[in-house]
Amino acid sequence: MNSSTQLIYVYDPMCSWCWGFKECWQKIYAELASELDIVYKVGGLAADSDQPMPENMQRFLQQTWQRIAAQTGARFNFDFWKNCQPRRSTYPACRAVIAARQFDKEQAMLQTIQQGYYLQAQNPSDLSTLVSFAQQLNLDSDVFLARMQSAELEQQLQQELAYVQQLPIQGFPSLVLRHQQQYHAIAVNYTDADDVINRIRAVLN
Repeated sequence: MNSSTQLIYVYDPMCSWCWGFKECWQKIYAELASELDIVYKVGGLAADSDQPMPENMQRFLQQTWQRIAAQTGARFNFDFWKNCQPRRSTYPACRAVIAARQFDKEQAMLQTIQQGYYLQAQNPSDLSTLVSFAQQLNLDSDVFLARMQSAELEQQLQQELAYVQQLPIQGFPSLVLRHQQQYHAIAVNYTDADDVINRIRAVLN
């Protein structure tokens, strides 16, 4: 396989459709990881904000969760909307997975954030929540907190967002296959991993 061939998974840790895609994506990853260089890139759904999420957006997102659950079978804990103060802010979670990447724990951090958010009604927009997730992954909380607040990590985030914006994507999750110096958008199927795998192999062959 040409070393320049790369499957790019563009996601946001707090993207509910990415949560709905999780089971399908795990099958795709398991099938192709030995054949392809697979890299994760954050998309950055929503910039930093301390403002409470407007009521209409809260209702819209709860309806989205219900639609994703019906379409994909993904589980959601709707207690989040009662127990937490939602904010339209996913950049902190994006920083957390990039920080964890340094310790080869990006995928573990993503899984911890998603499970904490969607199943345990915890708020990944809060730095304190993300630090607790780092502790669950046996990362030093002081080191992780310093990293989260560093100018270097902010620069990494902005560079990654700029890179992702140049890819042929229309939202999250997205799959892009870089092959023979070209970027190919791969259609996401939320319920049929084999369909996605076949689309990828069709480009490669």
